[in-house]
Amino acid sequence: MSTIWREKREQQEENLSPFAARSRNSLGRIVDEPKCPIRTDFERDGNRILYSMEFRRLRHKTQVFFNAKNDHICTRMEHVLNVSSIATTIARTLNLNQDLTNAIALGHDLGHAPFGHSGEKVLDRCLKKINPSFSFQHELHSLRVVDRLATRISREKVNEKCGLNLTFEVRDGIACHCGENYDEYELERDTTKNMASLANMKNRSDKPYTLEACIVRLVDKIAYVGRDIEDALRVKLIDMNDIPLDIRNTLGHTNGEIINTLVIDIIENSFGRDCIRMSREKGEALASLIKENVRLIYQSDKIKRYEKTAENVIEGLFYDLLDKMRDFEELKNSDLNIYRKFYNFVVDKDYDETEPDEQKVVDFIAGMTDGFAIKCFDEIYWM
Repeated sequence: MSTIWREKREQQEENLSPFAARSRNSLGRIVDEPKCPIRTDFERDGNRILYSMEFRRLRHKTQVFFNAKNDHICTRMEHVLNVSSIATTIARTLNLNQDLTNAIALGHDLGHAPFGHSGEKVLDRCLKKINPSFSFQHELHSLRVVDRLATRISREKVNEKCGLNLTFEVRDGIACHCGENYDEYELERDTTKNMASLANMKNRSDKPYTLEACIVRLVDKIAYVGRDIEDALRVKLIDMNDIPLDIRNTLGHTNGEIINTLVIDIIENSFGRDCIRMSREKGEALASLIKENVRLIYQSDKIKRYEKTAENVIEGLFYDLLDKMRDFEELKNSDLNIYRKFYNFVVDKDYDETEPDEQKVVDFIAGMTDGFAIKCFDEIYWM
């Protein structure tokens, strides 16, 4: 099959900024495979993520408000799409690689547990009780999802344990997207990284390999800070006047104004530079706004009550399923659907002796949607 179409696309990438990533210079995939005749490797990666089951489940995973019945409350999928939209706008204007930016953005939260960051904290705590050397960080688990857990329907039997088999650059951007560094407003890339260093990565705050990944990392904060305020206003958790006036005057009084202000600021301060940065004024204002969100929203009494639900459900599932691993074959013929599903999941993933039982349990729970986690909990404890 002719590859002329992809080669033309790759040639067009030569017109990008000298700081842009180019698909033909990619460090490659975990397992080599034939190239697409039309799409660049980065565009192909974005499609693989978009069509995956793991991406579809983001529609029913928490952003901030758990298992929301209000259709206008932001879900994890909406957040991911917002990050993609904002990040590709910046990449386009800076003449960086839009396909790479989009792929990283689409995949950055695939490893999020049910109930958002609350579920993440509970899983991390459960793991550490069993094995102090273990941890659960959604950034690194997102990498595990695309590398090991996700399944891709293809006639090409590449490798059953290589997940989506994405390029190094996309995988690196997913693993390094950490948006929890509130005071971070300037990022330089780390071009010394390679396949081996990514495979051994333990710190989610490591610098990304590409500027495109740097964009996604900063945009992750931009996408959630104003949107979370919108949702908090919608459920009457806060009033806009609760946000200090000096922050609103600097960044904007609505989600749209905040996004517009910060996008323009990043472009003006990053154009023609080998880094992605905001001005100090806007970066400090963004950090202050996120801290206000923490105070007014994430640590509010209502959210803390939601967190108790998440803690009960996640802990209940974790310890019960871990206990059931003692007699794994018994799960296959159980009367409970949750046990049979867990059995099939473990068999399907073909774990080896290096992957302990607690890892299997975490993999299963982290892939659940909010509603499915609650349903499984009810089936076990309220039958």
